[in-house]
Parts: sequence; structure tokens; C-alpha cells
Amino acid sequence: MSWHADILTLFPDMFPGPLGVSLAGRALEEGVWSLGVHDLRDFGRGRHRAVDDTPFGGGAGMVLRADVVSEALDSIAAEGRPVIYPTPRGARLTQAHSRDFASGDGVVVLCGRFEGVDERVLERRGVVQISLGDFVLSGGEIPAYALLDSCVRLLPGVMGSELSDAEESFGDGLLEYPHYTKPASWEGLDVPPVLLSGHHAAIAAWRHEQACQTTKVRRPDLWAAYAEAKTTR
Repeated sequence: MSWHADILTLFPDMFPGPLGVSLAGRALEEGVWSLGVHDLRDFGRGRHRAVDDTPFGGGAGMVLRADVVSEALDSIAAEGRPVIYPTPRGARLTQAHSRDFASGDGVVVLCGRFEGVDERVLERRGVVQISLGDFVLSGGEIPAYALLDSCVRLLPGVMGSELSDAEESFGDGLLEYPHYTKPASWEGLDVPPVLLSGHHAAIAAWRHEQACQTTKVRRPDLWAAYAEAKTTR
């Protein structure tokens, strides 16, 4: 049985979008994973299929109703798959999260809009709240692209090399080392000689050192976590 993702959204035409091309798109065509897209307005209330209402306590914007969202969620046979809600209030998405999600049977992604979703449905349905970072988007669809792409590429057979994930950024807790290809000399800049040496141990050592230096400078938080993990092993 393939890995399956269900999307609940007010904009079903946005999918598969970027997920229909490149690695994710090819894997979708080959049946490595499957995608179900569900329109939240199908569960709206009244003649106008209303899905939102004004927030209790006042304030700007509208909030997606708990009864609408819960009915939409309950219409899907989640069967143990986590329900994920992209929101700036969530825990920051990491490669570890993606590996965990990819190791199961799939996910359900609830794409919010307006001011968000009634908190009660998030609590009652045990929704996992995930953030892409400390910024705000218009809805959960773009984070859903990122989340699903990060999972699908980890599914067996999707990436060309089994070593790819281990060598990429965050694979071992470090940012990835820099890459070079032909021509060996370009605009006065030469490829580091060690990469042309054919000495595999030296190349591996150089790449590790570059990964360490890059992580120290660009993500001191990751470097501190990496250094701490090394001392406790």
C-alpha cells in the first residue's frame, strides 16, 4: 500500500501543484504515494456553505468553524495517520519530523485560512501543529507543499541514491558541504584541489570540515546541538 496524503483546503485547485512535478510528481505517477484533496466548503453551513465566522471576544478577521472542520476531518479514514495543521504557533518542522511522518502510512494536512481554526477542534482531534518558520503566510497550502515534498522524497525509491538523505543538510545534524562541477575553472575561481585528487578519504574529510564550518557560521544553534550530541555519545 502506497504512502497516502489527504489535504483539506478551501482551494483544492492548488493541488497537486508543485507536488505534481519533479521527484514528487514522478513518484505520484508511479504510485509510490497517493494524494486525496478535499474541499472544506463541501462541509460548509447554510445556503452559502459558510465555513467561518467572527471570533468570540472580537478582533479582526474570521475563524474556521470547529463543526465544519471536524466534519471534514471525520470524513477521512485517517487510520492512525497524523493530522497536521501548518501554523506559526506550531513546532518548527525539522528533518526528523519529516522522517517520522515518512516512516508511517501517510498524513492528513489541514490547511487553515483567515485567522486560523477554532482551537477546540485542534485539541479534540489531537492535531499536530507544525511551523515552517517565524513568518506568516496567507494559508496552509504552501506549507503543505513543503511538508509533503520533504516526506515524499524520503520514501523508498524516490531519490536516486540511498546516500542522498544522509549527506544532505540536517542528515547528520550539520548543514551540507558546498558542491562543485564542471568547468574546473570559472571566472577566475577554481574548484578546491582536493575534489580533483581522487583521494576519497581526503575528500570525505574536507567535506566534513566544510559542513562543520558552514554550520558554525550560519546556524550556531545547530552547531551547539551537534557538538552537545557528540559529547554525549
